[in-house]
Amino acid sequence: MLRSLLFVPATAGAFVAKAHERGADAVIVDLEDSILPELKESARLRTAPASRAIARHGIPVLLRVNVDPQGWREDLLAADLACLQAVVLPKVESAAQVIALSDALGSLEKERSLQRPLHIAALVESPLGVVRATDIASCSPRLCALGFGAEDYAAAMSVSPEPMNLRWAAQQVTNSARAFGLGCWGLADSIANLNDMDRFESSVREARNLGFTGSVAIHPRQVPVINRGFSPSAEEREWARQVVLAAEAGRAEGRGVVILHGRMVDQPLVDRARRWLAQ
Repeated sequence: MLRSLLFVPATAGAFVAKAHERGADAVIVDLEDSILPELKESARLRTAPASRAIARHGIPVLLRVNVDPQGWREDLLAADLACLQAVVLPKVESAAQVIALSDALGSLEKERSLQRPLHIAALVESPLGVVRATDIASCSPRLCALGFGAEDYAAAMSVSPEPMNLRWAAQQVTNSARAFGLGCWGLADSIANLNDMDRFESSVREARNLGFTGSVAIHPRQVPVINRGFSPSAEEREWARQVVLAAEAGRAEGRGVVILHGRMVDQPLVDRARRWLAQ
């Protein structure tokens, strides 16, 4: 699972050159919100070189395309699909949007003789998208993740992007993603917070508790906070180690349930402990 995904505008040559040094699990080359409408065409021309420059360092590269079909078709035609891991589709409100992109990717993969299929990450950023999150999450085998766009959702609801205004919608998205084995990226808070890193760190911790598996970052300083927040702490890893050892000892004695530090340890706890140790 990817923890941190750093946005880099396709036109920002200096950011592209240093993207692999930021510690992010993946980089998203952006053609959508960070690019002015009048610069879209020039940004498309830079997409392939930017993606190749990042990918050659072994960093997974994703491409956020524009939401309108004409726009994302032009984005894909300009892209070097061979060095991408996934396409990020913004402002998804229906399964049909994902299916249309999936069909287009299938055709391009055949035309370009790509050896592996591209994944899709669908960003849910509106009230309609939230109520349709389950349909979206289950619509295509290409889907690898859902994302929750807190800023756009809050704007659509005419509320400020504060945790109390976002938790319900965020958890609808995380539950839908988890139900179908997908990753889920985002925060139940504003991602635009670059100064109050204590609040940002708290938001990352809460996001993990809500079921998110990672988050996008819009600035390099957010990356280490996200990586720490979505990784088991030293205390959690030690707890997990003890749980697995106790469960294995119980199994050797023919017991499916054991007691550790006064708490019952059964299979759900063991599964969670193994997942943490695997991370």
